[in-house]
Amino acid sequence: MMVWGALLGGMLGFGVWLTGDRLWARRRPSLAVRVLPHLADLPRPAGVPRAQPPTQTGPWAAAAGVFGPALSSTADAVGRILGGATAVRQRLRRAGLETDVAAFRVEQVLWGFAGLAVVALPLGIGAFREPSRIPTLLILGAVAFVVGVLARDTWLTSQAKSRERQILTEFPTIAELLALAVAAGESPVSALDRVVRRSGGAMSQELARVLAEVRTGMPVAIAFDRMASSTGLPLVARFAQGVAVAVERGTPLADVLHAQAADVREAGRRQLIETAARKEVLMMVPVVFLVLPVTIVFAFYPGLIGLNLTTP
Repeated sequence: MMVWGALLGGMLGFGVWLTGDRLWARRRPSLAVRVLPHLADLPRPAGVPRAQPPTQTGPWAAAAGVFGPALSSTADAVGRILGGATAVRQRLRRAGLETDVAAFRVEQVLWGFAGLAVVALPLGIGAFREPSRIPTLLILGAVAFVVGVLARDTWLTSQAKSRERQILTEFPTIAELLALAVAAGESPVSALDRVVRRSGGAMSQELARVLAEVRTGMPVAIAFDRMASSTGLPLVARFAQGVAVAVERGTPLADVLHAQAADVREAGRRQLIETAARKEVLMMVPVVFLVLPVTIVFAFYPGLIGLNLTTP
């Protein structure tokens, strides 16, 4: 009991000391805040952005300053253990999340601490009642942390797949709209602009990214090639490659878009048939385990009652 009291008191004192130290350091304005007001009107060299003083204030800024370095170092350790930064970056791109790998690792650490917090109270009560089980409880806490980290990774995969399904659902309509705009006499860039402004969704966001790259000076074919290389869907990649080839070689773009939309619709119907074939066994489960037993009971129960009535 005294050991646990000393341990908790030491942790509380260390936390209070860290918080007070950070708040005391934030009382003094930084060098940028003191100097920038006097340099705001001076000419700057080309390519050097204007420095801005920090804008975060309040308790959240203090919490970020206290726990931010620890979270960042823990996230770096998780990244070194798990690896796969390239795969994570691709899944973030496929999920449409505007974040980087480092921020995602921090989210994984926070999810791990959330999993640890869920089991912290039962583990603490168990350790208080039976101190001999402390090593086992520590292992369970580590397992809860790992489960939280892996749960965030699994959710990212689920987000990417959900967005890909949304793209496949929206793709035929977007392709038909592009084909109509091109057939009406508009250029590929004008057709993209019209469709992006008139639509919304995951596919529209992908085309908006392509349009932004084109407006910054990138050729249309190269922008669509980049879209084909970044997406995780073969149908969308084939559509982007077809548009790029049509723009480069002068192929009628409207025919290409109509053909791509028809291919996606046919692929969707084929996938629906395959899914129904795979679910055929699962659809038999309620029939075999619910309907059939009830039918048997209704068929044999009157006979059993009759046997009981005729028994001497």
